[in-house]
Amino acid sequence: MIRRWSLPLLVGLVLGLVAWQATLVATPRVLMWLAVKRVASIGGVNQMTHTPLATAASRAIVRPSPDLAYSSCPYDVSRGPVLVEAIPVAAPYWSLSIFDANTNAVFVRNDAAGARKPLRIAIARAGQTIPAGAEVVRVEGDRGVALIRILIENRAGFAAIDAARRSARCSAVAG
Repeated sequence: MIRRWSLPLLVGLVLGLVAWQATLVATPRVLMWLAVKRVASIGGVNQMTHTPLATAASRAIVRPSPDLAYSSCPYDVSRGPVLVEAIPVAAPYWSLSIFDANTNAVFVRNDAAGARKPLRIAIARAGQTIPAGAEVVRVEGDRGVALIRILIENRAGFAAIDAARRSARCSAVAG
């Protein structure tokens, strides 16, 4: 009886392990593909979008913090690098994070230690030519998201912060 069930059990176990591994490999890419698609539906690809402050109805991707102002650039480097330019905003906290196709945070810069220098970041795949004067961030995969987060302590001061954050840009590099 054990011999009769050995082969089917072994095949089932192997198929289960293959399906489990395929799920582990595919899930991050599928999640980022969905995130890029949803964020791009708001303002387009390779363009910075500055969203209003979160409310109870805000649910673009995850539950956003009502204390943070978000600016995002869903990028696609399949045709060449994407340039992100931002000046850190005078707020209690400011950060720029870049996530690759596997949802990895491949770049993070924040205002820790008083670092408030303007940023000029070129997001690119290996082998792509980078514009002069840009800091390069190499990514795996063609698509991802660059995300700026700014802490808003007092909503009364948001108008000034909002005006300053709108200077952040994201664009495909002409090649």
